[in-house]
Amino acid sequence: MATKHEQILLYIDELPIGEKISVRQIAKAMSVSEGTAYRAIKEAENKGYVSTIERVGTIRIERKKKENIEKLTFAEVVNIVDGQVLGGRAGLHKTLNKFVIGAMKLEAMMRYTGAGNLLIVGNRDKAHEQALKAGAAVLITGGFDTEDHVKKLADELQLPIISSSYDTFTVATMINRAIYDQLIKKEIVLVEDILTSIDETTYLTTDDKVSDWYRYKEETMHSRFPVVDRNMKVQGMITSKDILEDNLDTSIEKVMTKQPMTVGGKTSVASAAHMMVWEGIELLPVVDDSNRLQGIVSRQDVLKALQMIQRQPQVGETLDDTITSQMVILRGKTKEEDVFRYTVTPQMTNHLGTISYGVFTTIVAEAANRVLRGYKKGDLVVENMTIYFLKPVQIDHVLTIHPRILEVGRKFGKVDVEVFNEGVLVGKAMMVCQLIDKH
Repeated sequence: MATKHEQILLYIDELPIGEKISVRQIAKAMSVSEGTAYRAIKEAENKGYVSTIERVGTIRIERKKKENIEKLTFAEVVNIVDGQVLGGRAGLHKTLNKFVIGAMKLEAMMRYTGAGNLLIVGNRDKAHEQALKAGAAVLITGGFDTEDHVKKLADELQLPIISSSYDTFTVATMINRAIYDQLIKKEIVLVEDILTSIDETTYLTTDDKVSDWYRYKEETMHSRFPVVDRNMKVQGMITSKDILEDNLDTSIEKVMTKQPMTVGGKTSVASAAHMMVWEGIELLPVVDDSNRLQGIVSRQDVLKALQMIQRQPQVGETLDDTITSQMVILRGKTKEEDVFRYTVTPQMTNHLGTISYGVFTTIVAEAANRVLRGYKKGDLVVENMTIYFLKPVQIDHVLTIHPRILEVGRKFGKVDVEVFNEGVLVGKAMMVCQLIDKH
């Protein structure tokens, strides 16, 4: 049976898109305390199907699928630009497909403005009205207001008019940044994207017997299963190692491995891979916040996902991508003699004007990864890194990075990295990587 918290989440999820909700309303409808209702609304907001806007309240918005995550709702735009809703609140749940900057004559502006757009413009009442009639929402910059009849039209058409105190350039930059961040999030594959769902997962309960394990093993040709209690909360894992010479009538609860490692659906596949390799785990139960079983993810699922990620084109560039793209390899006569060159640019420095510790860590990790990949095929996960020292390096100075492999085994690799500036040693580190077999 679902908990009260889960029942509230389900209730919110089934509310009509665009409906306004409140803590008091949810508490009354579900006969719970306002504290319980508040926690459920906050979780719904984290899951992306409600949005809270200052001076407006909380509204039910459309839950975005992974492929559409880069689309923003008008409710999200209000929060991004610290905006005030002047009219058309009933349309805040709608999604914008592009934004148009109104820095031209009205006639030209309208040629680029259509349904589902967001027109970003200053105090031009005629443009506000025409945009609404074309099916677009309006974002007024500079903190300006608009005419009452325009607000009334926005309410009738259910298209938001938002006012922000920021200028047009700043607003466009903020929205662009938000979309860009969403694109990067879209690239990160999560456990929930690859898991075998609960409907297709074979599991045992604490009341089952060893004989049930043998039956499931024969039916599925698998030997590893999660074990749950009557509330579907994960209590253990059962494998062939646990079953050895046990009586068929022995309770699963007595022989299972208790308190198994689990992951949540929002865990990244890379983190799950790290956990599975380091702990030698073949199967991980996927649980919700209440430790209730949602499905399973296998080592094979994780490795396939990692290989797929590597084949995908880059959509949004992270800071690490920016740093590593500036590294140039200088080929030596042998692999052992390969070195890397990196120029310290202004954005890669700290407040003192010297190379950032984070940038140094990234270039060390990238150099070690690249040299290890020359020896071992497959995926690498950084296990730990020790930086022995780092001297200040100024803007525009060129670093040469010398990675040297100390040891490569079947499961791990150890690399020593020295960093020079004009022939002087300015940094030294050692990194250990886990090597993930593709088999």
